[in-house]
Amino acid sequence: MSVPFWVEDAIFYQIFPDRFANGDLSSDPLYLRSWNAPPTRYDFYGGDLRGIIQKFDYLLDLGINAIYLNPIFQASSNHRYNATDYYKIDDKLGDLRDFKALVEVAHQNGVRIILDGVFNHCGRGFFAFNDILENQEYSPYRDWFTIQRFPVDAYSAGEARDYLAWWRNKSLPKFNTSNPQVRKYLMGVARYWIEQGADGWRLDVPNEIADDTFWAEFRQVVKSANPDAYLLGEIWNVQPEWVGEEHFDGLMNYPVKDAILGFLTDKLKASAFTDVMEKILSMYPHENGYAMYVPLGSHDTERVKTILGSDIKKVMLAMLLQFAYPGSPGIYYGDEIGLEGGKDPDCRRSFPWEATSWNSELHDWVKKLVGLRKRSPALRRGNMQRILVDDARSCCAFLRQLGEERLLVVVNNSSSRRQIHLPVRKLGWKDGLIIHNLLDSSEATVSGGSLLVSVPPVSGMWLQ
Repeated sequence: MSVPFWVEDAIFYQIFPDRFANGDLSSDPLYLRSWNAPPTRYDFYGGDLRGIIQKFDYLLDLGINAIYLNPIFQASSNHRYNATDYYKIDDKLGDLRDFKALVEVAHQNGVRIILDGVFNHCGRGFFAFNDILENQEYSPYRDWFTIQRFPVDAYSAGEARDYLAWWRNKSLPKFNTSNPQVRKYLMGVARYWIEQGADGWRLDVPNEIADDTFWAEFRQVVKSANPDAYLLGEIWNVQPEWVGEEHFDGLMNYPVKDAILGFLTDKLKASAFTDVMEKILSMYPHENGYAMYVPLGSHDTERVKTILGSDIKKVMLAMLLQFAYPGSPGIYYGDEIGLEGGKDPDCRRSFPWEATSWNSELHDWVKKLVGLRKRSPALRRGNMQRILVDDARSCCAFLRQLGEERLLVVVNNSSSRRQIHLPVRKLGWKDGLIIHNLLDSSEATVSGGSLLVSVPPVSGMWLQ
C-alpha cells in the first residue's frame, strides 16, 4: 500500500464550498447573506457543488489537477465540521447526483478530488447522539460516545461536562472509536465515498483519536477500495510517526508554511530558514516527504496576503518557494487573485468573481508557477540540496535535481538588488553555458565555474 503515484504530480486547490460559487439557486437556504458581505461564523452564502462545476473552466485555466473540498456532508453549520449524516450531501450544497457530476467532470479533465473526513466528532444532530438526548441512559447508543453523567445536557450555555466533546464544545460530541459499532459505521463511510468516486481523504484532527489502531484499519479499508486513494492527515507539527503503512501517505505541511512566512517576515534568517526546510524534509521517509500537502494558508489560518502586509511581491516570492519545495503545493481558494482575510471566519470570504477586483499580476504568476512545475520532473520529484546561504544579504539558493535535469532556485528576500555569485561547477554547468531564468526572459552565462545573477529585491529565479 505505497503512496499513490499521482500525489507528487498534484497541484491542489482547496475549496470552502459555501464560499466558492453559487451554481444552483434552488438549493439556497433562507436568509442568505449577500455574496460580498464580510463573513460571520453563522451565515450562509449559497456556494454549492454545481457552482464548482460551473467554474471548472477557471480551475483548468489555472492549471490545478487536484481539489481538496472542505466538508460537504449534512450539517447545521457553514463549515460542516459537525456532520449529522455522513452518507448525505448537505442539501444546501446539492445531492449525490451533483457530487457524481462533479467527480465526472473532474476525472474527465484529469483532476482528483479528496474529501474532508471528520471522524473524531460529529454534530449534536447525529442520529446516535440525538437518541441519547431523547432517551438518556436508556439509549442503545450511549456507548457510541463517552458519557460522563446523566442527564446529558447539550444545549445550555457553557462547556460540555456531561460527555467528551472536541475542545469541550457542546455542539461537537466526540465519538468513542473503541466501540466496534462506531468503527463499523465510520469505516463504512470511508469506503462508501471512495466507491462514489472520491480520490482520497483529508483527515481532520486525527491525533485526537486515541486508539491508534483506528487509522491502520481506516487505511486498509480505503486502500482496499482504491489502492490509489490519497490519505492526508491534519497534523500541524513535524511528526513522522503519523506517516507510513499504519497511518497516512502525507500530512498538511504547516511547518513549511511557517518557515516560508517566517523568512519573508524577517523572523528567520536565510540560514535558519534553509536549516528548517532541510530538517523537515529529512524527518520523513522519502516517499512520504514528497507526498506532503504544502499550504501557504487554509480555512484555519490568516490569508497569506494579509500575513505579508498586502505586499504582492512578498506573496509572489512565498509562492515561488512553495512551488519549488518537495511535496504537493496547495492553493487556498482566492489566494491566487489576492484575496485577504484575518483569522476565522475572515479567512473564509466568498470568492469575488468580478475579474476587475483580482490582482492580475498575482493570478498570472500562479498560472506560470503551476505550468512550470507541471513541466519539470525535478520540481516534482527531484532531490533538494542547498547551494548558497547569505544571512547578511538575506539570500539563499537550493538545487532541485532529478537525473540530468537541474533547476536552481535563487531567492533575494532583501529590499535591494543583489549580485549573487553561484558556485555551479559541481552542477556540471561548464564555462560558456547559457542559463535561463524560467520565470522571465533573462539569461546568464557561466564563467570561471561561477554564475553571476542580478536578482531584484524581494524576488527569486528558477535557473535551468
